[in-house]
Amino acid sequence: MQVTKVRGPISSQQKNSTICSCNPFAACFNHLTIGCWCDSIAGVFLTVDSVRFGYREADARNGWNALPPPHRLVNYDEEVARKGAPQSQKKWLAPEASVVDKSKIYGGEEDAWDQNTEQLFEQNPSWEDVRWLKKEACHGLPLIVKGILTAEDAIEAVNAGADGVMVSNHGGRGLDGALATIDVLPEVVEAVGGKIPILLDGGIRRGTDVLKALALGATAVGVGKPMFFALAVGGANAVAYLLEMMRRETEAAMAICGCESIADVGRNLVTRHPNGRVGKYVRSKL
Repeated sequence: MQVTKVRGPISSQQKNSTICSCNPFAACFNHLTIGCWCDSIAGVFLTVDSVRFGYREADARNGWNALPPPHRLVNYDEEVARKGAPQSQKKWLAPEASVVDKSKIYGGEEDAWDQNTEQLFEQNPSWEDVRWLKKEACHGLPLIVKGILTAEDAIEAVNAGADGVMVSNHGGRGLDGALATIDVLPEVVEAVGGKIPILLDGGIRRGTDVLKALALGATAVGVGKPMFFALAVGGANAVAYLLEMMRRETEAAMAICGCESIADVGRNLVTRHPNGRVGKYVRSKL
């Protein structure tokens, strides 16, 4: 389940909204988070930047617009989820949660996949929903709000009860012209003021990228595309190798910068290029 990124003015307009168990949003979240709790999952990530998706022309060009049989999005398929569910969990599933038309997902009505899945996601959420999720549906699990790109939203997330935030622009695939996560990290760190951990994803490809993020205040980083690349090339063993490679690179970068531990990593290790951007370097001829 995903929720859109909302800013202060939107939130203030919906302060009196009420979430109850008969709300499809609430019912679906209860189902998903109860499943996480029962399966001993360590936490809940709430993606808040994807109420709508960017139009991905490559998907349309390649004909990727539907989920072919026998594959299903079972976490969003209430009919599958209800089957065999313990009686104690069924009370969380409202009848309204089953009325979402999933025909686009399996029939490919729109040209691209993401435009066929938008219907699954709540399009009118507020920070009150985040408060409800933390209080009523996380069952003691930490809640990380993912998709933060501004200081204002970071503060809203803290005030809504988030246990952490993840600075993310959804891999740069949602909004053309969105800032890189490394560029917005400092303002988010300053706004949060050490109250909760700050994670970052986007553009993490080498150990030096990890070091830069840590130096600018990130608590940890997420690795996305490299994991998929490794999995496609060599399966689980390749993913394990990738993680070990990034660990070695990070350790080496820290050592070269004179850092004995993570505690020694600070903003003095990084700076912007003198011209404000990194251009093409040309070696002089000897």
